[in-house]
Amino acid sequence: MRSTNNNRHARPKVAVDTVLFARSDGGVRCYLIPVKGGPLKDRWAFPGGLVRVGEMLDDAARRQLHSFTGLDEVYLEQLFTFGDPSRDPNSHVVSVAYMALLPDASAVRSLREDTPTGQWFEVSSLLPREFTFAELEELYTVILNRPIDRRNFRRRIMAMGILKKGHGTRRGAHRPASLYSFTRQSLQTIEML
Repeated sequence: MRSTNNNRHARPKVAVDTVLFARSDGGVRCYLIPVKGGPLKDRWAFPGGLVRVGEMLDDAARRQLHSFTGLDEVYLEQLFTFGDPSRDPNSHVVSVAYMALLPDASAVRSLREDTPTGQWFEVSSLLPREFTFAELEELYTVILNRPIDRRNFRRRIMAMGILKKGHGTRRGAHRPASLYSFTRQSLQTIEML
């Protein structure tokens, strides 16, 4: 077991993060906020923060989402828990990820000057229409914030039936890689690996 703290009586912090999606101009967008300080300064992150003592996780997710976006009534669903002690360079933070869905991206507004203003990113821009398995694996690694077993990843993704073989190959540093695309271009819920 890895530990970022030599004090065996220290406890990890608990945080919530929300992946906020909205439909916009016929596509789907994801809302990210800029990190203001620390070792991850100037990178993009999902809205979130630490859970208060005695606070329910769902309540913490709603509070944090409200502080970054001004949203009160929004559908929230718990997705996954990230517990790798080394994922946060400052301390051991266990993060519970939520997904929120909005019918319209314009509902988001900044409430306070000390809260960073976020930006909407097109979900379709995360991967090209045709992509290699390595590109898909890299995207999952970034989203899940943990490494993926490459053999198991390929087997499970192919068993889901969500990909089809594309046309041609893409040259990279190694041998040419086959291209794939999604069987449907609409938003799909994919079980986290």
